[in-house]
Amino acid sequence: MSLLEELVEALRVLPGVGQKSAQRMAWHLLERQRTGGKRLARALEEAMQRIGHCERCRTFSEEVVCSLCSSASRDDSLLCVVETPADLAALESATGYRGRYFVLLGRLSPLDGRGPRELGLDLLDARLSEGQIKELIIATSATVEGEATAHYLTQLARRHAVQPTRLAHGVPLGGELEYIDRGTLAHAFGSRHHVPS
Repeated sequence: MSLLEELVEALRVLPGVGQKSAQRMAWHLLERQRTGGKRLARALEEAMQRIGHCERCRTFSEEVVCSLCSSASRDDSLLCVVETPADLAALESATGYRGRYFVLLGRLSPLDGRGPRELGLDLLDARLSEGQIKELIIATSATVEGEATAHYLTQLARRHAVQPTRLAHGVPLGGELEYIDRGTLAHAFGSRHHVPS
Protein backbone atom coordinates (compact mmCIF):
# COMPACT_ATOMS: atom_id res chain seq x y z
CA MET A 1 0.00 0.00 0.00
CA SER A 2 1.39 3.44 -0.95
CA LEU A 3 1.66 6.31 1.56
CA LEU A 4 -1.22 8.10 -0.19
CA GLU A 5 -3.44 5.02 0.09
CA GLU A 6 -2.44 4.64 3.73
CA LEU A 7 -3.36 8.29 4.41
CA VAL A 8 -6.75 7.84 2.72
CA GLU A 9 -7.45 4.69 4.75
CA ALA A 10 -6.41 6.46 7.96
CA LEU A 11 -8.82 9.33 7.26
CA ARG A 12 -11.67 6.86 6.74
CA VAL A 13 -11.73 6.06 10.47
CA LEU A 14 -13.56 9.36 11.00
CA PRO A 15 -17.36 9.13 11.20
CA GLY A 16 -19.15 9.90 7.95
CA VAL A 17 -15.94 9.88 5.91
CA GLY A 18 -16.06 7.48 2.99
CA GLN A 19 -13.53 6.74 0.27
CA LYS A 20 -14.21 9.87 -1.83
CA SER A 21 -14.23 12.27 1.14
CA ALA A 22 -11.03 10.75 2.49
CA GLN A 23 -9.37 11.14 -0.90
CA ARG A 24 -10.42 14.80 -1.10
CA MET A 25 -9.07 15.45 2.40
CA ALA A 26 -5.77 13.72 1.64
CA TRP A 27 -5.33 15.61 -1.66
CA HIS A 28 -6.20 18.91 0.03
CA LEU A 29 -3.62 18.35 2.78
CA LEU A 30 -0.95 17.37 0.27
CA GLU A 31 -1.72 20.12 -2.26
CA ARG A 32 -2.49 23.11 -0.04
CA GLN A 33 -2.07 22.38 3.66
CA ARG A 34 1.17 20.53 4.29
CA THR A 35 1.94 22.75 7.30
CA GLY A 36 -1.59 22.23 8.63
CA GLY A 37 -1.30 18.50 7.96
CA LYS A 38 1.91 18.31 9.99
CA ARG A 39 0.26 20.23 12.82
CA LEU A 40 -2.74 17.87 12.62
CA ALA A 41 -0.43 14.84 12.76
CA ARG A 42 1.36 16.20 15.84
CA ALA A 43 -1.91 17.06 17.58
CA LEU A 44 -3.34 13.60 16.85
CA GLU A 45 -0.21 11.87 18.12
CA GLU A 46 -0.20 13.91 21.34
CA ALA A 47 -3.94 13.48 21.91
CA MET A 48 -3.83 9.71 21.38
CA GLN A 49 -0.98 9.39 23.87
CA ARG A 50 -2.03 11.86 26.55
CA ILE A 51 -5.83 12.02 26.64
CA GLY A 52 -7.48 9.36 28.76
CA HIS A 53 -10.60 9.21 30.89
CA CYS A 54 -11.30 10.91 34.21
CA GLU A 55 -11.35 8.24 36.91
CA ARG A 56 -14.34 9.95 38.56
CA CYS A 57 -16.73 10.82 35.71
CA ARG A 58 -15.11 9.02 32.71
CA THR A 59 -15.04 12.04 30.38
CA PHE A 60 -11.94 12.78 28.32
CA SER A 61 -9.13 14.24 30.40
CA GLU A 62 -5.38 14.73 30.36
CA GLU A 63 -5.41 14.51 34.15
CA VAL A 64 -6.42 11.60 36.38
CA VAL A 65 -9.37 13.71 37.59
CA CYS A 66 -10.84 16.24 35.14
CA SER A 67 -11.35 19.93 35.85
CA LEU A 68 -15.12 19.50 36.33
CA CYS A 69 -14.66 16.80 38.96
CA SER A 70 -11.90 18.68 40.77
CA SER A 71 -13.86 21.96 40.85
CA ALA A 72 -15.02 22.94 44.33
CA SER A 73 -17.81 25.12 42.89
CA ARG A 74 -19.92 22.19 41.59
CA ASP A 75 -22.95 20.83 43.49
CA ASP A 76 -22.11 17.34 44.82
CA SER A 77 -25.78 16.49 45.41
CA LEU A 78 -26.60 16.50 41.66
CA LEU A 79 -25.24 13.91 39.24
CA CYS A 80 -26.13 14.01 35.55
CA VAL A 81 -25.57 10.81 33.56
CA VAL A 82 -24.84 11.27 29.85
CA GLU A 83 -23.89 8.85 27.08
CA THR A 84 -20.87 10.65 25.63
CA PRO A 85 -18.38 13.45 26.34
CA ALA A 86 -20.10 15.34 23.49
CA ASP A 87 -23.38 15.21 25.46
CA LEU A 88 -21.57 16.60 28.51
CA ALA A 89 -20.15 19.46 26.42
CA ALA A 90 -23.60 20.22 24.98
CA LEU A 91 -25.16 20.46 28.46
CA GLU A 92 -22.30 22.58 29.76
CA SER A 93 -22.66 25.08 26.92
CA ALA A 94 -26.47 25.22 26.78
CA THR A 95 -27.55 25.09 30.43
CA GLY A 96 -26.66 26.61 33.77
CA TYR A 97 -26.19 23.16 35.30
CA ARG A 98 -23.60 23.25 38.11
CA GLY A 99 -23.70 19.66 39.36
CA ARG A 100 -21.46 16.70 38.64
CA TYR A 101 -21.44 14.31 35.66
CA PHE A 102 -20.99 10.64 34.87
CA VAL A 103 -20.25 9.62 31.26
CA LEU A 104 -21.38 6.13 30.21
CA LEU A 105 -19.40 6.09 26.94
CA GLY A 106 -22.34 4.37 25.27
CA ARG A 107 -25.68 2.85 26.17
CA LEU A 108 -26.90 -0.62 27.07
CA SER A 109 -26.93 -2.79 23.97
CA PRO A 110 -26.64 -6.53 24.64
CA LEU A 111 -26.51 -7.28 20.90
CA ASP A 112 -23.36 -5.13 20.64
CA GLY A 113 -21.86 -6.61 23.82
CA ARG A 114 -22.44 -3.42 25.85
CA GLY A 115 -23.71 -4.33 29.28
CA PRO A 116 -23.57 -2.57 32.67
CA ARG A 117 -19.87 -3.36 33.13
CA GLU A 118 -18.86 -1.78 29.80
CA LEU A 119 -20.74 1.40 30.77
CA GLY A 120 -18.95 1.66 34.11
CA LEU A 121 -22.14 1.16 36.07
CA ASP A 122 -20.16 -0.51 38.85
CA LEU A 123 -18.33 2.83 39.28
CA LEU A 124 -21.64 4.70 39.23
CA ASP A 125 -23.04 2.30 41.83
CA ALA A 126 -20.04 3.06 44.06
CA ARG A 127 -20.58 6.82 43.64
CA LEU A 128 -24.23 6.54 44.54
CA SER A 129 -23.35 4.52 47.65
CA GLU A 130 -21.18 7.41 48.94
CA GLY A 131 -24.40 9.14 50.07
CA GLN A 132 -23.75 12.66 48.74
CA ILE A 133 -25.94 12.42 45.64
CA LYS A 134 -29.60 13.34 46.13
CA GLU A 135 -30.73 13.53 42.48
CA LEU A 136 -29.61 11.44 39.50
CA ILE A 137 -30.43 13.32 36.29
CA ILE A 138 -30.74 10.81 33.46
CA ALA A 139 -29.80 12.42 30.13
CA THR A 140 -29.69 9.43 27.80
CA SER A 141 -31.01 9.49 24.24
CA ALA A 142 -34.61 8.73 23.32
CA THR A 143 -33.61 5.59 21.38
CA VAL A 144 -34.68 2.09 22.43
CA GLU A 145 -31.23 1.50 23.93
CA GLY A 146 -31.24 4.93 25.58
CA GLU A 147 -34.62 4.22 27.19
CA ALA A 148 -33.44 0.79 28.40
CA THR A 149 -30.37 2.47 29.88
CA ALA A 150 -32.56 5.10 31.55
CA HIS A 151 -34.72 2.36 33.08
CA TYR A 152 -31.62 0.60 34.45
CA LEU A 153 -30.28 3.89 35.87
CA THR A 154 -33.66 4.63 37.49
CA GLN A 155 -33.59 1.27 39.30
CA LEU A 156 -29.97 1.84 40.36
CA ALA A 157 -30.81 5.28 41.79
CA ARG A 158 -33.82 3.97 43.71
CA ARG A 159 -31.69 1.20 45.25
CA HIS A 160 -29.60 3.97 46.83
CA ALA A 161 -32.61 6.15 47.79
CA VAL A 162 -31.54 8.74 45.19
CA GLN A 163 -34.26 10.65 43.30
CA PRO A 164 -34.06 9.79 39.58
CA THR A 165 -35.17 12.45 37.09
CA ARG A 166 -35.24 12.28 33.30
CA LEU A 167 -34.68 15.02 30.76
CA ALA A 168 -37.89 16.06 29.07
CA HIS A 169 -38.44 14.82 25.53
CA GLY A 170 -40.91 16.20 23.06
CA VAL A 171 -41.74 19.18 20.94
CA PRO A 172 -38.63 21.28 20.25
CA LEU A 173 -38.63 25.00 20.96
CA GLY A 174 -39.97 26.73 17.85
CA GLY A 175 -41.21 23.41 16.43
CA GLU A 176 -44.49 23.16 14.55
CA LEU A 177 -46.66 20.14 15.33
CA GLU A 178 -47.31 19.24 11.69
CA TYR A 179 -43.57 18.73 11.07
CA ILE A 180 -42.75 16.66 14.17
CA ASP A 181 -42.40 12.89 13.73
CA ARG A 182 -45.12 10.65 15.15
CA GLY A 183 -42.95 9.06 17.86
CA THR A 184 -41.80 12.40 19.28
CA LEU A 185 -45.31 13.83 19.15
CA ALA A 186 -46.81 10.75 20.85
CA HIS A 187 -44.16 10.88 23.59
CA ALA A 188 -44.70 14.62 24.12
CA PHE A 189 -48.48 14.16 24.26
CA GLY A 190 -48.20 11.27 26.73
CA SER A 191 -45.80 13.25 28.93
CA ARG A 192 -47.90 16.43 29.08
CA HIS A 193 -48.19 18.22 32.43
CA HIS A 194 -50.41 20.81 34.08
CA VAL A 195 -49.63 24.45 33.35
CA PRO A 196 -49.14 26.38 36.60
CA SER A 197 -51.62 29.18 37.17
